[in-house]
Amino acid sequence: MDDLINMMVSNESPSEISDKIKDILMQKSAQNIETVRPVVAASMFGNQDSESELEPETEIESEPEEEE
Repeated sequence: MDDLINMMVSNESPSEISDKIKDILMQKSAQNIETVRPVVAASMFGNQDSESELEPETEIESEPEEEE
């Protein structure tokens, strides 16, 4: 974060400052995803036994084509 402030103070180009902001946001997003991923995976795939209680999926049939 200090790098960003230093870039602003030293009058770096706006595109370089924008790129730095994007890099910081991507790093924070990646950290949040890594933190939340195990919780989401456990909630989605943790209970494999409950799958047998679900009804089987039915296939969606395509609509018949209209003849001219």
